[in-house]
Amino acid sequence: GRGGGRGRGRGRGGRGGQKEEQFEERVVSISRVTKVVKGGKKLSFRAVVVVGNGKDKIGVGCAKAAEVITAVQKAVLDAKKNMISPPMNKNASVPHEVSCKFKACNIYLTPASEGSGVKAGGATRTVLELAGYKNVSAKQLGSGNLLNNARCTIKALSELETPEQHAARRGMTLAELYGKRDLRPEVAQHISA
Repeated sequence: GRGGGRGRGRGRGGRGGQKEEQFEERVVSISRVTKVVKGGKKLSFRAVVVVGNGKDKIGVGCAKAAEVITAVQKAVLDAKKNMISPPMNKNASVPHEVSCKFKACNIYLTPASEGSGVKAGGATRTVLELAGYKNVSAKQLGSGNLLNNARCTIKALSELETPEQHAARRGMTLAELYGKRDLRPEVAQHISA
C-alpha cells in the first residue's frame, strides 16, 4: 500500500523521507475506460491525481490500471515525477496576472487581496489549494476537461515569476523595475545600494 512507499522513502535517509510524508494527494477524477481487443473489450480505470505539499510544490499525474487503487498509486508516482515550485507573494497569492492555454483549455489567474480565499472551480481549485495559495482568483475558459484544466493550471503556475526573476530577465535592478517613486522598504534599499 501507500505506507510501504513512505517507508522506502525514509530508508534513503536525509530530508527526502520527511518530505515524502508532507505531500497531500487529491483524486480529481476516476474514469472507466475500455480498449477493444480481439476477444472483446478490456476494461481499465484512469485516475487523475493532484499532489502537493501545501507550501511550494505541486504536480499532476494521470495513470491507468485494471484496479482503481493501482491506478491512483501510479498516478501519484507520475505526479511526484513532474513537480514544479511556483512562486508566491506575501499574501499567499500569485505574484502577477497570467493567462495560459493548454489544448482547448484557457486559464486566467489573478492575484487577490488578503482574506479573499481561493476563487476557482473544478480541477483548478484543487491545484491552487494544494500548491499553498490562499488568496487567488481563477477563471476557466473553454473546455471543462478535468485533466487538461489541471495541466493548464500547472502550466500557468510555471510561467509565473517573482519581481526579482522578472528584473533579472530584463537586465534591470528592482529599483529600475519599480521606478524611483516606489517607497517600499525592500525597493528603497535597492535604490540606495
